Amino acid sequence: MDMHTVTPSPTRSLDVQREEFRRRRFLAMPLAGTLIWAAIGIGSLFVGPFGKNMLIYIGTGCIVYLGMFLSTLTGENMMAKNKPKNVFDTLFLLGALMAILVYAIAIPFALVEPTSLPMTVGILTGLMWIPFGWIIQHWIGLAHTLARTVLLVVAWYLFPAERYVLIPALIVVVYLITIVILERNWRALRAV
Repeated sequence: MDMHTVTPSPTRSLDVQREEFRRRRFLAMPLAGTLIWAAIGIGSLFVGPFGKNMLIYIGTGCIVYLGMFLSTLTGENMMAKNKPKNVFDTLFLLGALMAILVYAIAIPFALVEPTSLPMTVGILTGLMWIPFGWIIQHWIGLAHTLARTVLLVVAWYLFPAERYVLIPALIVVVYLITIVILERNWRALRAV
């Protein structure tokens, strides 16, 4: 069959695609973040300074992969080939890329002040919640990022000896609150 004889499917408007995107469950990725940051905090109790930083680098690098796996259990199935393309998936991925690229700030700062890593990576990886919240038209995205930022900076200054345990614990708490709010939002949208 010639490519030119295939009739393209009608394009869905941005409003329709946004509505499709915001009606998703959004459980797998925050659940993955919760589990990884909990593992980082707990693991930090048992390793030295180098091991703590490696837990952060490796752990945060694994969040997306754990999220993809968990999505098969939550019904989100992020890797499904049959779901229609959505421009907001691309915007979300660009937000994630933005958060990853700012490791260029965290890594040099960590070379000067190694204990900065839980704070910088914790804040920088939380930035993607801002565009996410805008996409789904919900305040939780901005609230998640702001709470994470303020709590992590305060904890970093006030509890220097506990940075590798307290900061991951705070991130877990913010994630748990976010998960509850997102789940309630998803259930409310399904009821309509």
